[in-house]
Amino acid sequence: MTSTTEQIQNETSSIAIIILAAGASTRMGRPKQLLFYQGQSFVHHIAEIAIASVCKPVIVVLGANAEQIYPEIKQLPIQVVHNLDWACGMSASIKSGIELLNNLPQKIDAVVIALCDQPFVSPQIINQLVDAYYSSQKPIIACEYAGILGVPALFSQRFFSELAALKEASGAKRFINNNLNEVFSIPFPLGDIDVDTPKDYEQLLSINRASDEV
Repeated sequence: MTSTTEQIQNETSSIAIIILAAGASTRMGRPKQLLFYQGQSFVHHIAEIAIASVCKPVIVVLGANAEQIYPEIKQLPIQVVHNLDWACGMSASIKSGIELLNNLPQKIDAVVIALCDQPFVSPQIINQLVDAYYSSQKPIIACEYAGILGVPALFSQRFFSELAALKEASGAKRFINNNLNEVFSIPFPLGDIDVDTPKDYEQLLSINRASDEV
């Protein structure tokens, strides 16, 4: 008996994924997209995670420091969008990714939105979102961690126009909270770990070193 994700892999997937990697990393003090984790930069790591999932196409939105970050992913089978309005916040990056999806020749039924600074996102988590989308019949599938609903999260095509119309710093998390009756969630406890500051990064490296020693 094949799972939903296996069935999707045997067909042309209609679930895309957008990776938001356009931020200026002001709290980090340097582009966190280029921080190394397990031998790869963050942006390369999450791009390969997305490529290994059932989602196609894989879209990466760049903005601040794009000229430094792009070489990290230019050889990968992805599409890159340059968000010139990156300073307007996450909403502008979501809009850039959705506009690309709307201009593709194939029909896209839904999209997963992910960030590049959640190091424990895996192909399995992304595939669980897709599985839950088909099994629950809910139009929004969100990850649940630390008592909140957040990304990675999947959104049905019916929400594309609303996502593209988000203003200023509004992001996927606020959109999820504004549509809770449309949401099905999956547990992802490690989703609470993201990297915004040098202290966050050092803690992540400490966790990684500790796991290597076990």
